[in-house]
Amino acid sequence: MTDWWRQAVVYQIYPRSFADSDGNGLGDLRGVISRIPYLAALGVDAVWLSPFYPSALADGGYDVDDYRDVDPRLGTLSDFDEMTARLHGCGIRVIVDIVPNHTSSRHAWFRAALAAPKGSPARSRYIFRDGLGPDGAQPPSDWVSVFGGPAWARVPDGQWYLHLFAPEQPDLNWDNREVRDEFATTLRFWSDRGVDGFRVDVAHGLAKNLAEPLASLPVGGDITDGSLPPGTHPLWDRDEVHDIYAEWRQVFNEYDPPRAGVAEAWVHPARRPKYASPDGLGQAFNFDLLEASWDAGEFLRVITDNLSDAQRQGSSTTWVLSNHDVVRHATRYGLPPEEYRSTKNARNWLLSGGTSPRLDCGLGLRRARAAVLIMLALPGSAYLYQGEELGLHEVPDIPFELIQDPVYARTAGAEKGRDGCRVPLPWTADGPSFGFGPGAAHLPQPAWFGPLSVQAQDRDPASTLMLYRDALRWRRKLLTTETMDWMPGTNGQVLHFARPGGWRCVTNFGPGSVPLPHGAVILTSVPIEGNQLPADTTAWLLST
Repeated sequence: MTDWWRQAVVYQIYPRSFADSDGNGLGDLRGVISRIPYLAALGVDAVWLSPFYPSALADGGYDVDDYRDVDPRLGTLSDFDEMTARLHGCGIRVIVDIVPNHTSSRHAWFRAALAAPKGSPARSRYIFRDGLGPDGAQPPSDWVSVFGGPAWARVPDGQWYLHLFAPEQPDLNWDNREVRDEFATTLRFWSDRGVDGFRVDVAHGLAKNLAEPLASLPVGGDITDGSLPPGTHPLWDRDEVHDIYAEWRQVFNEYDPPRAGVAEAWVHPARRPKYASPDGLGQAFNFDLLEASWDAGEFLRVITDNLSDAQRQGSSTTWVLSNHDVVRHATRYGLPPEEYRSTKNARNWLLSGGTSPRLDCGLGLRRARAAVLIMLALPGSAYLYQGEELGLHEVPDIPFELIQDPVYARTAGAEKGRDGCRVPLPWTADGPSFGFGPGAAHLPQPAWFGPLSVQAQDRDPASTLMLYRDALRWRRKLLTTETMDWMPGTNGQVLHFARPGGWRCVTNFGPGSVPLPHGAVILTSVPIEGNQLPADTTAWLLST
């Protein structure tokens, strides 16, 4: 099936926090292998593995030392091959992360660049510039890193190199033909090993306008500058980036079926379909639902706009509620709306260690369960993040001295970072790491993980894990074409839409119960009685 990805359910694995087979505190590929029966029982169509490459972990593995190998702490290429074969044997496809905007500072290319003189071919693979001022002691521009601090770092001979993220992540120069050819080789390397697709990190960042003099344009944490015409920002979402992905599409199409691609592109929604075009990567992450408040009007607008954009472009849309970079949605939905909308990633709540404002855990989980039934009923593909099927909340109280995310240090503590959604999963109700591995985990797990473990939920019909299993089983039975229709009764409190074959999804966002539409109820996000749909609840129905 060449277009399997168009309506696939993809489960994101953050390998270092999924399952640890050898007791070193880090999840690994053999840990993934050991949990394949769990993934098969869950009912996902594919897994996406965040980086498992050799890395100093300056940014959780997104600082890649070698794009065509496995970090020895996580396994070997033989382990990867075995994992891929076993997943394929269960009908689960494999998507891997590719990180093309930057390498690590330990990459052989960057080491060669540091050893080479100014103006050398080795340096031209990256973005080196002379500094400003009479002695070149000032950075080449006033750009700042997404992670905080200057976006330039100086090397011993006085030149500076660009890093839009951490200093350990020097940006590549995609105007260099050698860089383009190297990544084509990497795409073929993994495709030849059976990889079915690629998730492209920072897909909007590869093409840059570096003409001198460099523009005075602080980058900060904002991906786009609304004051510039679309496609003209010097660093982000430039039109020329699509020439790169057109070449990638040619590589993907060398295989049968063609390899899939999905872009992580934090761009204006109107710019997203270009990344997802059939001549490009095929899909792009839609983060609009992730960023929406728990509000019927916002969900209605996000769903309508994104389906319309996808239809115009001929792409399939994607839906996501959580990932490795954001506060888990069960937590976001349990905070006062202004706390997770007006500040990035519930910033104040994280910095307080989860004490202020007060988190309503029960309300957050109830809404999260309702939201996932909406997401799984929509046309397009759904991306799940490991642990959301357990109803996990964010872990906000990781001691500051144990924080691994470079954002914390780079912002001098103004941001706590993303470790709270990367805490290793609980598989058992007790043990040194709740079954994650034989010993302690690389990030501390809270005591409340035990009751939310796979073991605790596995046979509980009311558990969040069972809800996900049931929803994925029904979705597989009911899924047909990528169409839907809004039904009468959709308003400021209720969303009601129909999929082909009589499948309908109705959600009550309001504070009070509403009557259920006529039909046979097949699944609800929480148990219901009678013909009333309670607040913060979703039901799936079949027309009768």
